[in-house]
Amino acid sequence: MKNQNINKERRHFIKVCATVGGGMLIGFQWTSCQSDTSKDVVVEAVPEPIKEEIKSLPHPKEWVDFDAYIKIGDTGLVTIMSANPEIGQNIKTSMPMIVAEELDVAWKDVIVEQAPLNTDWYERQVAGGSQSIRKGWETLRKAGATVRKMLLDTALEQWEASPEDCTIADGVITHKDGRTLGYGELATAASEREVPNPEEVSLKDPKDFKIIGKSQKNVDLEGILTGKPLFGIDYKREGMVYAVALRPPAFGQELVSFDDTATKEVTGVVDVIKFGNKIAVLAENTWAAIKGKKALKAEWKQVEKAESSVYHNETLQKYLDKKTKKPRRVDGDVEKAFAEADEVIERTYEAPFLPHSCLEPMNFFANVTPEKVELVGPIQTPKWTEDKIAKLLKREKEEITIEMTRMGGGFGRRLYGDFAEEAAEISSLSKRPVKLLFTREDDMLAGTYRPASAYKFKVGIKDKEVTAYHLTEACFNGEMFGSMPNNFPCGAIPNYRVDCHNIESNITTGAWRAPYANFLAFAEQAFLDELAVKLEKDPVQFRLDLLEKAKVNPVGEEHNYEVDKYAGVIKLAAKKAGWVAGQANPKLGFSAYFSHNTYVAEVAQVEKVDGTPAIKKIICAVDCGLVINPIAALNQIEGGIIDGIGHAMYGDFNFVEGQTQSTNFNQYRLIRMPETPAIEVHFVESNNDPTGLGEPTLPPAGGAVANALFKATGKRLYKQPFVKNIEMLG
Repeated sequence: MKNQNINKERRHFIKVCATVGGGMLIGFQWTSCQSDTSKDVVVEAVPEPIKEEIKSLPHPKEWVDFDAYIKIGDTGLVTIMSANPEIGQNIKTSMPMIVAEELDVAWKDVIVEQAPLNTDWYERQVAGGSQSIRKGWETLRKAGATVRKMLLDTALEQWEASPEDCTIADGVITHKDGRTLGYGELATAASEREVPNPEEVSLKDPKDFKIIGKSQKNVDLEGILTGKPLFGIDYKREGMVYAVALRPPAFGQELVSFDDTATKEVTGVVDVIKFGNKIAVLAENTWAAIKGKKALKAEWKQVEKAESSVYHNETLQKYLDKKTKKPRRVDGDVEKAFAEADEVIERTYEAPFLPHSCLEPMNFFANVTPEKVELVGPIQTPKWTEDKIAKLLKREKEEITIEMTRMGGGFGRRLYGDFAEEAAEISSLSKRPVKLLFTREDDMLAGTYRPASAYKFKVGIKDKEVTAYHLTEACFNGEMFGSMPNNFPCGAIPNYRVDCHNIESNITTGAWRAPYANFLAFAEQAFLDELAVKLEKDPVQFRLDLLEKAKVNPVGEEHNYEVDKYAGVIKLAAKKAGWVAGQANPKLGFSAYFSHNTYVAEVAQVEKVDGTPAIKKIICAVDCGLVINPIAALNQIEGGIIDGIGHAMYGDFNFVEGQTQSTNFNQYRLIRMPETPAIEVHFVESNNDPTGLGEPTLPPAGGAVANALFKATGKRLYKQPFVKNIEMLG
């Protein structure tokens, strides 16, 4: 097989420029966005059955590279590169679908390949924040549309025809007189053309989409089902050794000394290496490495505070009673409004640290030689990881390559790349190709956790209206970021203040699926529900009334949500759940939240089974713009809801003297399959640009369940996990 690379530098066609999760080609000034003119229409989230399509085109003998994304074979078969990391969110399928749509090629004639890190070709090769589709949308469309135009112009030139004489479908250009030319026949000549000006490249009208909006199965599905080596943990290289690391058993500890005598007597162990504050055991296989690690004798000393959950809880509460010098948002005067209020209500909500619990533990391959640094594995942030490893090893970035494997979950844990840095350092010191593996215990003991946090809501009520709203956040190693302080219900309340306290801790923390929103949404939505009951208002109508105030008479300079979209999902979810305004709706709990550019409303249905409340069903309404791949969208929505319910109900993670008390799933409770409710999803049909779905359905889930449990039991929940409320839950 021959791969033909047609003088890309001369055509200025290979370098990818800014803006999106995939990238743009040099010279292309594509900054316009699709107009927001569509009318929202409700559609049922029941995707059409996926039809099995056998690839009808033979494998090419020659491939022609067009751009950073597209290769076309001489038979017409097309390879589309997927630039962003795949962590189960299905972008390895959905993003190439966008390219294929605008290229106008049959999906059955597309092969998808994972692209390596390449900062010359792509930008934002990141999986995080539910932004891959949103950031890549325009670029991916125009990458496909540009190549389509180049192929069409080549055909027109050969036929001496005009565009009006021709149609394109499934990789074939057809003249009105019946002549046809396939993409494979045109590829070489087309690739030699100059890149057309951006204004000459037209995008399809969404009504003409053939691939986008139709369910397509995961391109890796067969490999996953048959156990093909797709994941980082599967990766092997001849001559490599396996490494496991002994890390401090508690946070704030430092290595004093170690004895590896017994370790080196374990059959298969080839080396023991100290690196930083850790010890690596290298072996011919994983069993020998793990056994050798268990035989290590190490002495540690406490050099920083040994933190415990009791300390965490007390510290959070202490900070909730303080104001900050620089509040994140201030509208009006909350203290004056509190003084004038008929009644002031305060409620506090608490949540613990949580691990990410990825199915695939952390792992990475590294081969560090004097000439190059080869890295292969599951990573959400390959560029950031490359930067850190270049600094760690004092190497030029041009010497480093990173290949991305499929990931068995990420949820934010694989954003940080500490495991890749460890693999690179061990390989550099041992002068061997190394596959570093974490055991489940390593993953939980030395993780990067969701920070423990607490929120206090203080509200003033005057003449049965909310006149003051003060939100105080206390959080370890972080605080609300970006525009989150401008979330609902800001803009709807005349006196509004947000204070955030960032408390330092030596426990490593970081992003955890839907950062901050994952717990704040529960706290906010549970509080609003309680407030609605206090005011003798229907909880759904109460939210709609607040939104109407933000629309008609907004308070302050800005709020970060669109009222009509927010109200749209609230009304849709309530309608589909059979919520009757002004009635008790005894089995139903409501919640709605805007995060990661997507609007979600959820209704939880709870029933008592043998006297114990059980979550039976979740009705979910979503406005995420245009849905690219419905079946993949459903998977993300359902996964987020189950994750949100599971961690709100059961997620408990405690520290004693700097050490976690849960080291495996026999001690850390996750939701189980019989406990997952039925989930009914409704999309708002839209031609607006797509937003993300990996995270937005998780935040409102806890609030919906808590509010439904109140209906079933008459008791409110203020702390996660809910399961600690034994008296209430049975």
